Amino acid sequence: MPELGLIIEVVMILIKVYLVGMILFMLPLPLTWLERKVAGRIQVRLGPHRVGPKGLLQPFADMVKLLLKEDIIPDRADKFLFKLAPLLAMIPAFMVFVAIPIGGTFTIPGVDYVFKLYISDMNVGVLYVLAIGGLGIYGIIFGGWASNSKYSLLGGLRSAAQMISYEVALSFAAIGVVMMSNSLSLVDIVESQAGGFWNWNILYLPVGPVWFAIFFIASLAEVNRIPFDLPEDEGTLGSGFHTEFSGMRFSFFMLAEYIAMVTVSVLAVVFFFGGWQPPVDPITFGINVPAQIMSIWGIGWFIGKVIVFIYFFMWIRFTLPRYRYDQLMNIGWKILIPISLVTILVTGFMRIFLT
Repeated sequence: MPELGLIIEVVMILIKVYLVGMILFMLPLPLTWLERKVAGRIQVRLGPHRVGPKGLLQPFADMVKLLLKEDIIPDRADKFLFKLAPLLAMIPAFMVFVAIPIGGTFTIPGVDYVFKLYISDMNVGVLYVLAIGGLGIYGIIFGGWASNSKYSLLGGLRSAAQMISYEVALSFAAIGVVMMSNSLSLVDIVESQAGGFWNWNILYLPVGPVWFAIFFIASLAEVNRIPFDLPEDEGTLGSGFHTEFSGMRFSFFMLAEYIAMVTVSVLAVVFFFGGWQPPVDPITFGINVPAQIMSIWGIGWFIGKVIVFIYFFMWIRFTLPRYRYDQLMNIGWKILIPISLVTILVTGFMRIFLT
């Protein structure tokens, strides 16, 4: 019955939305523990080790602390925008994952139902991710403006200028991926890299490594991570746009930051490192592996690649110093964007004459 099939699809989509939402809400707990441990190792200290074994319960203690803290709203703040800003920063970070695949399809044994390991395969998935991901900046701008604080306002203005500068380079990098894969669908982009690591876009020589470098640098700036965390510059702005926020409103900004880091890590894996495709496909060597096992195997590879990128983001945070603001602008406008334009031309010529 067509109606039954439609009901099943709607139910499965709702289940996937719920699971993705819960996973994203819980992600900051292990990530904050991991980031503190990485900081401790780099700075030759232990990191969290008192609350629970190896400090594993420290994130839960922090969560309880934020839940119990008083929610302070400055007297002269724009109260409506002050309350709205954390939600505007957090919600787009969740919405991006509607189009992000963590695997292909999985056939459930016994019922022959094909379970898709993504919520939606949009034929304009790249455009959707860029458009929705860019909305989070409004939460930062509103938070800086509504706080009625000079430090917060400067942080919001810095973030707006930084977003405009690096969004261009990031979009050009996405255009390069679309040109290499010949599709705007994230699922198609991953499937175009099947067959082994030599088919990954990072090895689409000579332009693949250049596109990856542009994407990675622009991503660091987009998610306000060191060395591009000028909107939160603790040394001069006292944490910038979220200086006046406390309690759960502050935790929403932190949640958005961690999810944004996961998002760009996932996109880097999807765009350049084959997504859920293993480095070596067993079929290449004539080894037949059941489809269900390959699907689970692919999810494992996808998660492993994403973890490597997340660790790399944390490693950079505690290794590199912060740029000056003029240096940040120069990198965006005078280096990344000109290189992007040249690389688009080279990629176009390669698509015309080499395929």
